[in-house]
Amino acid sequence: MLQVDMAAAIRTVFGKGPMRQLRMNNTTPANLYSGGGEAVSLQVDAGELFKKLLFVQGRNAVVTLVIDGDSKDKRYVIVQEIQKEPVSGSIVHVDFLEIELDQQLEFVVPIDYVGTAKGVDLGGELNVFRSNVKLRGCPLDVPDTIEVDITPLEQGGAGVTYGDLPVSEKLTMLEKPNVTCVVVY
Repeated sequence: MLQVDMAAAIRTVFGKGPMRQLRMNNTTPANLYSGGGEAVSLQVDAGELFKKLLFVQGRNAVVTLVIDGDSKDKRYVIVQEIQKEPVSGSIVHVDFLEIELDQQLEFVVPIDYVGTAKGVDLGGELNVFRSNVKLRGCPLDVPDTIEVDITPLEQGGAGVTYGDLPVSEKLTMLEKPNVTCVVVY
């Protein structure tokens, strides 16, 4: 899983006007939610936030937040929600969810099919039915993607099922193993 470091500070201003002033000063407001505790209001440098979120967009990533003025040294979080301005696409607000690195969570991991199937070379058509898999495990044990070599697939033969995916023993697959992911017709 991807890991990204990010700096933040405790936010002390609230309301519509002060939030506009924050954004005009290249700072983005954010909230940090943790298991049942009260939310922590944060502010993050807008340029750094945009670069880091662009890097992890659409991927599973653990963000290490170092918060200026916080009693904890580091907090490990995942991005829960990103609010964007509809016209310009600039980030208006971000919600982070604090996680424990040794606690198992559910993640959706994309499947990356590599190679060209033999059956496709002989005139067949590759049909992809599933492009991701749901896994449960500790955040740092979850891969960024699962690569599957489809070169040996022949036309009309058996396809690749969830049970055929190379998943670490540290992870639990939450899908039915007999469901077909890709086949050549």
